[in-house]
Amino acid sequence: MNHYISLFLFSIFFLNTFSVEAADSLTPLVTDLPPQSVKELWADYDPRTEPIKTTLIREWTDQDVVIRYVIYDIGTFKGTPARMAAFYVFPQETVGKLPALLHMHGGGQRAYLRGAIEFARRGYAVLSVNWGGREMETAEAGDANTNWGAVDPTQSNVSGYASLLPKDNTIDAVESPRNNNWFLLTVGCRRGITFLEQQPEVDAERIGIMGHSMGGRLTGLVAGSDKRVKAASPSVGGSGFLQYNMWGLPGSARRVNGNMALFRKTIAGEAYLPHVTCPILYLSATNDFNAPMEFVEQGMKQVPHDNKRTTYAIHLNHRFTLDAEVSRKLWFDAHLQNRLTIPATASAELLLNRDTGIPVYRVMPDMSREIAKVEIYYGYERDPRNRFWTAANLTKKGDVWEGECPVHDLDEPLFVLGSISYRLTEAERRENDPETFLLSVADSVYPKAMQEAGIKATEKHQRLIDDFSRGYQDWYLLSGNNRHHWFFSTRKLVDPRWSGPKGGKLVFSVTTFEPDNTLGVQVETDRWRGYAKRQPKTYTALVPLQNTGQQNVILAASDFKTEKGDSLANWDGITELILSSAKKLKPDERNLSQWNGAIPTFSDLHWEGGKVITRPKPYPQKDGNSNHTGGLADPEFLKAIEESLK
Repeated sequence: MNHYISLFLFSIFFLNTFSVEAADSLTPLVTDLPPQSVKELWADYDPRTEPIKTTLIREWTDQDVVIRYVIYDIGTFKGTPARMAAFYVFPQETVGKLPALLHMHGGGQRAYLRGAIEFARRGYAVLSVNWGGREMETAEAGDANTNWGAVDPTQSNVSGYASLLPKDNTIDAVESPRNNNWFLLTVGCRRGITFLEQQPEVDAERIGIMGHSMGGRLTGLVAGSDKRVKAASPSVGGSGFLQYNMWGLPGSARRVNGNMALFRKTIAGEAYLPHVTCPILYLSATNDFNAPMEFVEQGMKQVPHDNKRTTYAIHLNHRFTLDAEVSRKLWFDAHLQNRLTIPATASAELLLNRDTGIPVYRVMPDMSREIAKVEIYYGYERDPRNRFWTAANLTKKGDVWEGECPVHDLDEPLFVLGSISYRLTEAERRENDPETFLLSVADSVYPKAMQEAGIKATEKHQRLIDDFSRGYQDWYLLSGNNRHHWFFSTRKLVDPRWSGPKGGKLVFSVTTFEPDNTLGVQVETDRWRGYAKRQPKTYTALVPLQNTGQQNVILAASDFKTEKGDSLANWDGITELILSSAKKLKPDERNLSQWNGAIPTFSDLHWEGGKVITRPKPYPQKDGNSNHTGGLADPEFLKAIEESLK
């Protein structure tokens, strides 16, 4: 459709952003008893009832796409209108109706113009909403923006995300899920779907939704409350179960102001996932802080159908590799454009009862398309945010891949992950798509089951941390090809097999390609361990590298210092090791210069000297959670969850 005709039709909905006071969009409570379930919470709300009155702030084109900066009506709350700013983007030349996508940004972010353009060029009409109210990209003086009126579910009201209690800017005068920020944001985003389905370019039967972090949380809430959604892909948010302790980590649950049971039944992510009927791909990272991996696994089990997939980016927190991220794009291409078929989740089993006493993870992928590679990883750390994932040595028998996952400590869980990399055909790839995409499968086993199965603790402490013969298999790289901003990090030292010996030194070789550089070596301690009353700290050692070529580095714990000059006393509590340019790690230090020459290479990273000791575990010793036989797999734990959702 010619976009000028589209603009004419769009202008039918054009109204001034100011209007007379209207009746409230939400039915008042008739008693002091608030909604007690997801079904009750949304029973009286229809996002189509009120007209979508829309203001066009500005329109322009970017090569082959039309971009509109719009304001649409969310509704009226406490007598005051609330309105949402957004970018609406679609291809300039269209043939027939387009599938559409609603994009919900993450915390501290705003409507994402570049991402909307990218998806428009894949053939979608995209609405990227600005729920947080930050200034829109391209905004000019006097431009209208999101205005929630008498309520405030933005990050200016942070406490509102974990509260049911009444305040001046909440809906109900009694404790109620409608007082929670997530409820109002879901209303605003569901109204965005109403906006999309009324656009002349859009096929209302092909609307998908996606969001990252807080936007991922919203994706789960919207998909679980609005049947108009035909495909969904949350990322690193929306897993559910955040108000529960992780296995063996008392105090790790997020808190709520008000009735916890009511929150879990009406607002928590796990209450919405059983209502998701559309195809859903969860895009995550193995070490994510906002959607811990075990919660993602348990959350996806709540989705009541099999048209669901999970993709994990290995070693990362709150970000993705290209082959993981493209899985989301392909998910929509498959379900809204019918351009390809996504393989089924791999069949897998964790074999425990073996004569060797060493568990084996067996992965049997869907072989419906060419597989580039299969990887199997395993790890022990209770807290998935700090877990190091070891790449298992694989054997292949026909279409079955197996990897041994030896255990170090029978009092700790074992977590396993299968990562299947599928090839894309040239016809399936779009511009800038990688050649492969990822799908994942995961499992876990906890101490009681391991002991009953006769698992043996066969792994020992190792002095060699990494010889780099497999490149950076055990690391994550940020700006890995940028000679000024390269940043290489690993969680390997959190694994007891590679913990630092008492009094030992960290030793490695580095090869530089130009002289006069300063290497930064950094360790972080006790990251994410607030539940154990431990505060994270960062210590940095600066290593002058005056020559070109291979140079040896020897560092004692005392060589690492905080910004205040405090020295690292010992190697206890390390959760991350980082190698980078010193200027990257300390950008404000004037005596440090940018990195000279090509990015260095490393070899023979190991511990030298000292005494290997068994350190106390960084977890509270007495609690009502660590004795669970299976964490989220514990029948008693699951029973409690089921009761909370009734």
